[in-house]
Amino acid sequence: MTSLILRLSSLRQLNPWVIGVLILIASVGFLMLYSAANGSMNPWAWKQLLRFSIGFALMIAVATTDSRSWMSYAYPLYFIALFLIVGVEVMGFVGMGAQRWIDLYIIQLQPSEVMKIALVLALARYFHKPTLEEIRHLPTLFFPLALILMPTLLVMRQPDLGTAVILILCGATLLFVAGVQWWKFAIAGSAVLAAAPAIWMQLYDYQKKRILIFINPENDPTNSGYHVSQSKIALGSGGITGKGFLQGTQSHLNFLPEKQTDFIFTMFSEEFGLMGGIVLLGLYTILLAYGFRVAMTSRNSFGRLVAMGMTTIVFLYVFINMAMVMGMLPVVGVPLPFISYGGTALLTLLIGQGLIFSIAIHHSSRIGRTL
Repeated sequence: MTSLILRLSSLRQLNPWVIGVLILIASVGFLMLYSAANGSMNPWAWKQLLRFSIGFALMIAVATTDSRSWMSYAYPLYFIALFLIVGVEVMGFVGMGAQRWIDLYIIQLQPSEVMKIALVLALARYFHKPTLEEIRHLPTLFFPLALILMPTLLVMRQPDLGTAVILILCGATLLFVAGVQWWKFAIAGSAVLAAAPAIWMQLYDYQKKRILIFINPENDPTNSGYHVSQSKIALGSGGITGKGFLQGTQSHLNFLPEKQTDFIFTMFSEEFGLMGGIVLLGLYTILLAYGFRVAMTSRNSFGRLVAMGMTTIVFLYVFINMAMVMGMLPVVGVPLPFISYGGTALLTLLIGQGLIFSIAIHHSSRIGRTL
């Protein structure tokens, strides 16, 4: 009974404006999936609405759970997610040319998406304990680096370059926020540049083509460069105010590939134009600003790092997806948060938002370093 009362009390502390923004962004997704199916709720919009409803309930459950509980769950959740990624190698199935999913019959689970949340929790728990002076000693970084590199290498084998990049960038952000000096990042960056030829040789042929097409999209406009070329045409044809809902020609005449997932922002911009894109960016900005505010006002390092990590993930999703469809980055499989069609990504993003709410509600919690 006491636990129920505490949860009900926590519900009243949820920020209604941020929840409203989240629902507005998701509603854009429902509209675009309806449009992608030429004015039908099937096959994407109904499923997305159902998944969002389940994810929203999970978000509320996570938000009303004391953040100290999430700290105690951090390592178990990480190793469960790591076990599932290893399981993809054994019993995963291939979809869209990559082996990334496990069929649980109820849902097709993509463990790499779960790992994004688990990695943030694990790193936040680890860096909650050491002092700033201890963090600056190199041996202190061996364990968190292992936490980042183990799933990253496994994910690259699937192959899923987009998720691997997000894991590395999110991990690096948390290392910096925790207090790791900038010169160590400079050394790491130099090492990566030095190893670039070896990394290039390990890439799959289609990944190499995507990078080469990014450098020169007109080199193969009907094959490897087709996605980006059509995306740019659709973006430009939308103009200032767009062609109107359900009136996009590139998407509805099936020139635009993957319009329900990776290139959904292109379809949105074609139908609602530059003004629609600016409004959507404004909604994302409000969501990101709230996450950063929660991180800055948290009175314990675990809460600060969790809020910063989850906000960074959403930022990376938005930035990479929009830059990708504009031809500013190579094409990688990164969805637009809360809008692109997908199960695991949507659920994990909502759970991540729930963690931010949990930190906001329990921002004044004191968590001992011995936990």
